[in-house]
Amino acid sequence: MTDTTSTERDDPRTRSASRRLVGALTLTKFGDRIVDPKTVLAWFLETVGAPVALTGLLVPIRESGALLPQASISPWVAAHERRTRVWVLGAIGQALAAAGMGAVAATLTGTAAGVAILVLLAVFALARSLCSLSIKDVMGRTIPPGRRGRVSGWADSASGLAALTLGFGLRNVEGAAATTFAWLLVGGAVLWVLAIAVLVGIDEPAAADREANIESLGDAVGLLRDDADFRHFVIARTLLLASALTPPFVVALAVDATGNDIAGLGPFVIAAGLASLLGGRAWGRFADTSSRTVMAIAAGTASVVVVVVLVVDRIGATSLWPWVTLYFLLSLVHTGARVGRSTYVVELGDRGARTSYVAVSNTVMGLLLLAVGGVTALLAMLGTELALLALALLGASGVVVSLRLPETGIGAE
Repeated sequence: MTDTTSTERDDPRTRSASRRLVGALTLTKFGDRIVDPKTVLAWFLETVGAPVALTGLLVPIRESGALLPQASISPWVAAHERRTRVWVLGAIGQALAAAGMGAVAATLTGTAAGVAILVLLAVFALARSLCSLSIKDVMGRTIPPGRRGRVSGWADSASGLAALTLGFGLRNVEGAAATTFAWLLVGGAVLWVLAIAVLVGIDEPAAADREANIESLGDAVGLLRDDADFRHFVIARTLLLASALTPPFVVALAVDATGNDIAGLGPFVIAAGLASLLGGRAWGRFADTSSRTVMAIAAGTASVVVVVVLVVDRIGATSLWPWVTLYFLLSLVHTGARVGRSTYVVELGDRGARTSYVAVSNTVMGLLLLAVGGVTALLAMLGTELALLALALLGASGVVVSLRLPETGIGAE
């Protein structure tokens, strides 16, 4: 490792940027726990009597809505000399959408509540796409290689601790009063406002040179066609979907086996928070050494956990805790997948096309998420076991593809 790199890591501006990024990311990740389509929002729609079909649209709208627009808005983001301003705009949008959901929780029920939540979730997802696209540039400009994974990991761990507090609090809530959800969602909005206050003071340098950036769909296709390393990363990231798509099946199986009392929401939130608390820092340090290895381990472990889910379902477990344990393991693995892929694309972008890499990979992932999610949904209609087997095969393939990626960051030195 060079003296220059050591100097960058010890620079006061780097330490300040690290603290601000960890603080802002912690707040927004905690907010994500509150505006979570897999747990809180799904439970809310169930309690107000919204149609099940609307509940099924929560995850696709949240995930694809945040990913699909990124290639089209990438030129607009790249036109901003400092990406912090773009991130602040996205954070404002998420705060307003979360506050709107709180208002819906306090005033609407049934189909009206479900439709309003979906509309606001779409707004939330679009605003999130601005934050997702810009924050990696902010990190790449302010944090040197060797510390980026750690920043993401610390934020995951801190938000996990906050989520534990939320989960234990929910366990003590009796019934399913709409006002509880309303205050919870408004509290999420406040977290984004606080995150803005933290990040807005970061010392983000402008890019020294104008970076290469996509300006059309043809440019995006060309980037995938001509950049082999980037193309392989997108394939590997797709195969990491096993850890993202399996949790809803675990929750559904748990509800079928144990009932849908709202008291069951708390343990799942606690499990997700504990996974971030324990895994965030460890995965982050590991990702700074070899982010591709983190991706491979996450994919392989997800595949194993999916097989265990099949076994537990076959046994017919009626206790909530086996399902919560499996949800915890999947959340722990998904933390690693998220930290690994995020660190890898930031480091791959050091060659000068970070915004394009992030935008194109996220847009492609939005499309593939809809495709893979649609296939697994169709398989689930034939039997949950088929869908889970397909996800297990997806994870196993991800191990092979991830290990074929070139090393980046300090792992390449």
